[in-house]
Amino acid sequence: MKELIEKSFFILFSIFVICQSVLASKKSLRNKEPCKLLELYYHDILFDGTDLANATSAQVTNKTTFGDFNFGMLVVFDDPVTTDQHLLSPPVARAQGFYFYDKKNGYNAWFAFTMAFNSTQYEGTLNIMDADLMVAETRDLSVIGGTGDFFMTKGIATIQTDTKQGIKYFRLKMDIK
Repeated sequence: MKELIEKSFFILFSIFVICQSVLASKKSLRNKEPCKLLELYYHDILFDGTDLANATSAQVTNKTTFGDFNFGMLVVFDDPVTTDQHLLSPPVARAQGFYFYDKKNGYNAWFAFTMAFNSTQYEGTLNIMDADLMVAETRDLSVIGGTGDFFMTKGIATIQTDTKQGIKYFRLKMDIK
């Protein structure tokens, strides 16, 4: 009988320890505060056929005649990302990817890009993709992964158009959490 009680106690104690360790690990993974907060500026200069030295993006498909909002236009980019609003500031990253206009009766785009960091502050990449509902003052894009300092990152990049000059140039302010 004593042996049965000892075995039962050992089993119950083991279950208790396992449950406590599982609960403790779940609590540590649910950090409410973001690990990193970044405020960055994304600069895009669309190639117009004359500014090869300054252009950072190029239209690879023409817009369609289906609506008046660049519907179907695809742009590939390699844009500088800075810590301030100045285009000529040293970039902390390059945003490399594409966007296309996907709404026939209003301006709307879909972004997919990687921010490749190579600075004294950060090393690695952040991958971002989502719809850019351009009529909204701020938009949230999904941060879906990363490498280096951003290994396995998930989060939100809240963007807002900081300035624009038609479709030739625009700057986005990005708050990444």
